[in-house]
Amino acid sequence: MKILIMGAGRIGASVAESLVSEANDITVIDLDADKIAYLQSRFDLRGIVGDATSPAVLKEAGAEDTDMLLAVSSRDESNLVVCLLAARLFNIPTRIARVRNSELRNFPRILKEEGFETTAVIWPEQALTDYLIKLIDIPEALQVQEFGEGAANLIAVKAEAGSPMIGGTANELQAHIPKARAKIVAIFRNGRPLELTDRTLIAPNDEVVFICTPEHARLVTTQLRRRQEPARRLILAGGAVTTKELVESICKKGVLRNPIPDTICVLEPDPIQAERLSRELKSHAIVLEGDFDDEDMLISAGVEMCDLFISLSDDDENNILSGLLAKKLGAKRTIALVNRKVYGELIEGSKIDVTVSQTQAALDELIQFVRKGDITAAYTLRHGIAEAMEIVAHGDKHSSKVVGRTVAHIPLPPGCSVAAVLRGCGEEAEILTADATLEIQSEDHVIVFVPSRRLIPKVERIFTVNIGFF
Repeated sequence: MKILIMGAGRIGASVAESLVSEANDITVIDLDADKIAYLQSRFDLRGIVGDATSPAVLKEAGAEDTDMLLAVSSRDESNLVVCLLAARLFNIPTRIARVRNSELRNFPRILKEEGFETTAVIWPEQALTDYLIKLIDIPEALQVQEFGEGAANLIAVKAEAGSPMIGGTANELQAHIPKARAKIVAIFRNGRPLELTDRTLIAPNDEVVFICTPEHARLVTTQLRRRQEPARRLILAGGAVTTKELVESICKKGVLRNPIPDTICVLEPDPIQAERLSRELKSHAIVLEGDFDDEDMLISAGVEMCDLFISLSDDDENNILSGLLAKKLGAKRTIALVNRKVYGELIEGSKIDVTVSQTQAALDELIQFVRKGDITAAYTLRHGIAEAMEIVAHGDKHSSKVVGRTVAHIPLPPGCSVAAVLRGCGEEAEILTADATLEIQSEDHVIVFVPSRRLIPKVERIFTVNIGFF
């Protein structure tokens, strides 16, 4: 696929790195020559230094025969204008824009057919906020993702010594909790996926990935690690835009259990932003102006009584430092926004309990548009090593390698597995545990775990319907 990326910032660079590894033809446009030179030195892609809102620059970048435009710069107006040019001048079929201004959600017609003609819009800030809400709601989890519009959860936890499943196999989960619909789909040990067999035992510090219904999520996590009390008091540091959205979501959804007075404290170093947050959040949070990597400031905020400390600034190092300091001063749990993948891999599970990435949130939103086949959701796991995809099975037993076959007879590559099957739509959707005898029906949503991204093209081909079906 020929893909044109506008913007070589954090998100654009990460998208380029991800897609170029899958044999796509990638071109990146940015005004910053150093960023373009850096990407060209690391990856097999083409770089253009220039303003993508110029038709001449788009033409030079090959827009006339491009399959997909990803406009992911930090400027909403530039992203939207480029999508409009791509539609009107170059007829690029797929045009996806990153948009930060959440107010524009209320005007979908302006973003699409009557305005800037995007075929899809991604909202990384909103995606990050939604993800943080899930981590607050399930405090034992390292990662929580949704499939089937919330009908199923994919959750990763670090196994803890003394938990019921330690020393057992993945197949024994159902015996421990027979009434729950849940299945372990992967175990990572020292960053590497294990082959799941009847003899594969779960050991302390293994990262265990399982799928279950939302109502059974906490029950399953407690089979793998000690149950944690839900958060009652939070400190949010930096990142004014994300912090505001997160506070409003927490209050709207009632995520905190039995909150105490002055439940949420916000630390903001910029006096203008602090004043604005104080005015906009009103009674929802206490806003303090000050550096959140300062020990005295954290003590003033009551960090020793904090159940969860979340650092959300644009600076990875500050987020890591403040998280480490908060843990030292008594915070029970810490989450840090860390966009550099190598940092996240190094510190997650140490004094920083969980790392999150806005870049990864954007990539997860984009993946479903880039993958071949009818993919309704796709998420990267283990900082990009593995992936889980929700794929709609089409066709019949004559035109499909999936429909009309049992799970055991789907010719998936070694290590890949069917985690679950969602059958039906909306609130009527049924989640089926993917045992070997389950037969796939047409229009089933099949959730597939892929341990290595190099296997993704093979999985996509298996779900592709023979051309004669149409």
